[in-house]
Amino acid sequence: MIGMMYLVLTALLALQVASAILLKFQYLDDSLMTVNNKTVGDNTNTIKGISQAVAKAGNRPNDQKVVNSANEVRTRTAELISYMNGLRDLLVKESGGPGEDGERYKNAAEEEAINRAMIGGPNKNGKAYELQKKLNDYAGFLKQFNSNMPAKLALTGKEDPIASKDPNQKNKDFAELNFESTPLVAALAVLAQKEAEVLKYESDILKDLAGRVGADQIKFDKILGTATAESNIVAAGTKYRAEMFLTAFSSNLTPKMSSSAGPVRIVNGRGQIEFTASAGGPKNKDGLIEKNWTGRITLNNNGRDTTFTVSQKYMVVEPNLSISSASVSALYYKVANRLNALAPALGANYNPSFSGTNASFTRGAKKEEVVISPNSIAPVKLTVSSGGVKIGEETFQVRRVPLPQIGIMVNSRPVDFQKGISATTPRTINIDVQPDKDFERMYPQEARYRVTSFEVQVGRGGAQLDRLNFSSSSGNIAPLLSKLRPGDQIFVKVKEIIRLNYKGDMEDIPVPSSAQANIPLR
Repeated sequence: MIGMMYLVLTALLALQVASAILLKFQYLDDSLMTVNNKTVGDNTNTIKGISQAVAKAGNRPNDQKVVNSANEVRTRTAELISYMNGLRDLLVKESGGPGEDGERYKNAAEEEAINRAMIGGPNKNGKAYELQKKLNDYAGFLKQFNSNMPAKLALTGKEDPIASKDPNQKNKDFAELNFESTPLVAALAVLAQKEAEVLKYESDILKDLAGRVGADQIKFDKILGTATAESNIVAAGTKYRAEMFLTAFSSNLTPKMSSSAGPVRIVNGRGQIEFTASAGGPKNKDGLIEKNWTGRITLNNNGRDTTFTVSQKYMVVEPNLSISSASVSALYYKVANRLNALAPALGANYNPSFSGTNASFTRGAKKEEVVISPNSIAPVKLTVSSGGVKIGEETFQVRRVPLPQIGIMVNSRPVDFQKGISATTPRTINIDVQPDKDFERMYPQEARYRVTSFEVQVGRGGAQLDRLNFSSSSGNIAPLLSKLRPGDQIFVKVKEIIRLNYKGDMEDIPVPSSAQANIPLR
């Protein structure tokens, strides 16, 4: 609840102050102070409960230390809250005092008095800087009881996770961030929120101290039914074996747990271990890799540590990598070769990532699909991992894309190069490019070709009469018609062809030997 109110308070501070918004600030302040007063009562009752538990257990020395620590925390907290309440009174007074005729404050929207009191003049000697020190000193005081307590309670713009993302706020100090251009009721709400934060952390520390009372008398007050099985995966026709038993733990104790397998998360007194099983190691007769992990559970019993050791065996199935593709034996150079890398043993846990050598590797539309584009004709090595664990490797040979077949036509028709054509008929020269059929079938988006340059020469008796150059697959040679005579020859030579890949990128390819021809005229 306190966290939600803080978010609302932060949002309202960014708005233009109107009377309706001032009322909302006042509502936030009242709500927070109501919660704060209740929290003070709860924390006081917690200390009474600690003292009663200690007295009931015979006022043992270690338990009495807990009482002293709890009283010290309560005293420091009360001093800080009293100081902050004094700041509230000061701000109300500096802003004109209490209101009349039912109004809570005479000047609820007053800002200048807040600036003077909390920020001060150019020397920045306002009360907010003193408040900042007291809050952060308090945070340091709490850390001796719990190292997880925050290092600071009064943050600057750069330190605040919300303000640091706002270019207008991130360079402000604590006083400017919380009290600059801030009306009275908003400033009171800020103080109320800081009080709530202080009381929350006091509550956390007191609950932790309460849990230490009677630490040498382990009282198991939580009992759970538990079952474990040899395996959650059982083949039909085989035995399923399990055990069920009761487990008990004390809600007043927080054991320390560690394991050889990694960090342990403690929930309701039970340690939760999660790690990624690694491959490697000898296999048993069933093809499984036998592994084990050990754990340590430590209870602090009246200053003395008692440690229990557990050991657990587990089996690892080493997944087999299966590669499938229309053509898996070799990859084509500078082509998007699509493969499916499967590891059936991993099931739904399979989330592959791809890497390797001599190619680029991109994940396809499906998680198991990888697009490999070799950048050289050297063999490509594909490495497949899942969850950071290497699953397997595969090596592929690389071959060049087969060259297309080139057909030279006159007037869009094939030519009999033995018989030739009539000297009066040629109007256009057309270059027909036909990709390799097998390559086109497997990679239709990669088998697209375009002629970008070819040359037409007219020769007579060993001498060149004329020449034309074209930058597409078709050229108009009608301007040469008047020069043509029976016995002449038309020489066609394709000079440049490109291939378009699936991205539309162009690649120059070698010009095949079939890309030139002599056409005799009769």
